[in-house]
Amino acid sequence: MEMTGSLPVPSVQAMVAAGRHAPVPPRYLRPDLAADVVVADDATTIPIIDFQRLLLVDPEESARLHAACQDWGFFQKMCTQLINHGVPDDVMEAMKASIQSFFALPAEAKQQYRQQAGQLEGYGQLFVVSEDQKLDWADVLYLNTQPPEHRNLSFWPAGESFRQTLDTYSAAVKHVADRLLGAMYMNLGLQLSIMDMDPERGAGIQSVRMNYYPPCAEAADKVLGFSPHSDSDLLTLVLQVNQLQGLQIKRPPDGGGAWAWLPVTPLQGAFVVNVGDVLEIFTNGRYRSVEHRALVNAHTERLSIAAFHSPSIHATIGPLPELLGDQEVPKYKTLDHQSFITLFFSAKLQGKSFLERMKKLS
Repeated sequence: MEMTGSLPVPSVQAMVAAGRHAPVPPRYLRPDLAADVVVADDATTIPIIDFQRLLLVDPEESARLHAACQDWGFFQKMCTQLINHGVPDDVMEAMKASIQSFFALPAEAKQQYRQQAGQLEGYGQLFVVSEDQKLDWADVLYLNTQPPEHRNLSFWPAGESFRQTLDTYSAAVKHVADRLLGAMYMNLGLQLSIMDMDPERGAGIQSVRMNYYPPCAEAADKVLGFSPHSDSDLLTLVLQVNQLQGLQIKRPPDGGGAWAWLPVTPLQGAFVVNVGDVLEIFTNGRYRSVEHRALVNAHTERLSIAAFHSPSIHATIGPLPELLGDQEVPKYKTLDHQSFITLFFSAKLQGKSFLERMKKLS
């Protein structure tokens, strides 16, 4: 899949290594961050779903998932931590080690896998569409992973270990995403088999974004590792590599207060699961995508792995007819998936502004 790519930017990791105490370039500084409201960290605020109980169609666990999708956060923004998901510990640990090894490579070695003009895959940064926009304090390796025929191995770090590890990990995570989507669709009354997801509505394709957030000793409170956004997919499963807190979810006002950012304390071995824009569109707003951002640490690097699951590239993105009642009006436009992806990656990240553009005019 080729589409509009991102403008090339310097490696933040290399910049930090070259001048650890140098001033942070102005394009990374965000003075408005000081005005943001951040609520106290409370791990119990984020719903925890037991995947094995979900597979057994446990009614309490299914109801908990449905409530998380519909009710958590007051305005129906779904984010959970998924435990007992069945991805073996050794598979997750091998993936973490592979990512750490890649970002520990010399700068010249990583540049072998740099993004090319007009493509999204590779080592670099995404969503840079102008020469004057603010930049994220991060480097990424972004790859198409499932199905295998969508891979461009020229962007995959050489060596059987990395490639085999990512192949095993991506297949295991997609297996979880397929079944999690099946449980969600059953909760919505759609009679889709958990074991045989329709690629037009289920996770037909997967991409993985491996994130490296260097420490920022000079201005950690004035930069962002990842700008506020919602994901363009159905479901995102995020694994924290070194368990360092940084992910924050936007929480709506409670009792007339201000919008606030809620830190997510990652559970060891759990996946943080976010609903994406496609699932919000498919469900006509019943399940809503999660706006989130990533902070950086002043002294320690932070790494994470996000696996994005989307329908087949041949799918049509729009409210599912089966979910629209006789009197329900579609809230979102309908377009082909390729155009949807191209639109998403052709603009900078700015909250849920992309999804707002997908809404129909009333």
